[in-house]
Amino acid sequence: MQVATEQGQARDAESPLDIRGLTVTYGEKPAVFSVDARFAPGVMTAIVGPNGAGKSTLLKAALGIVRPVSGQVKAWGRPIAAGRARISYVPQRASVDWDFPTRVIDVVLMGQYRQLGLLRRVRTRHMEAAFDSLRRVGMDGFAERQIGQLSGGQQQRVFLARALAQGADLYLLDEPFAGVDAATEKAIIDVLKDLRSKGKTVVAVHHDLGTVPEYFDRVLLINTTRIAEGPVAGTFTQDNLQKAYGGRLATAQMSALA
Repeated sequence: MQVATEQGQARDAESPLDIRGLTVTYGEKPAVFSVDARFAPGVMTAIVGPNGAGKSTLLKAALGIVRPVSGQVKAWGRPIAAGRARISYVPQRASVDWDFPTRVIDVVLMGQYRQLGLLRRVRTRHMEAAFDSLRRVGMDGFAERQIGQLSGGQQQRVFLARALAQGADLYLLDEPFAGVDAATEKAIIDVLKDLRSKGKTVVAVHHDLGTVPEYFDRVLLINTTRIAEGPVAGTFTQDNLQKAYGGRLATAQMSALA
């Protein structure tokens, strides 16, 4: 029994994000109900489900942005708070106040606030890391622009650059491709795949069913509760999608997966 317990603890320690029994309610209505999800290290996982299924809420509750009613969340086998420095979160673009007067470079530097120290003193190494992050997303020529002057796709690239500047091991992204142009989508997925190649873990709320097999290694299907989780090849099936979406799964989407 002791050996089995030690093996279980070792598996938990390997998981960058382990969610057990997570429940979140808005008023009396559950947004997420008793969801278990264990995200594998060094892979890209899509969280997929219909509108209102609790996908964004799941990420926010895991990070403590939204307070769960019950459940447990661990990062690398420890309470989530102990691993926050190794986790980067990219929120939905629609949830951000883009009218706030700040430059692109300042937004990216926010990703390094833990490294800046108590006085928030920006040193050469911090600026170099920020500019390198902008270069990786193709935005290094926009450093002095006001963030509100950028297009939606450009803003999304800047927020990804902020996450890169943090130098995290786990990247949580909420609808990173929503409302962006094709060039931005390609730029983002190329960066995410590069992170995976370096052993980083990527978890993204995703809405385009047609690109799940191309972009991701694993998938978590939810509709308030967990429907299925596992490698895309065996989990992203019409049967599981029908369970998650029911009548809301469009015929065209189903045809694209056939």
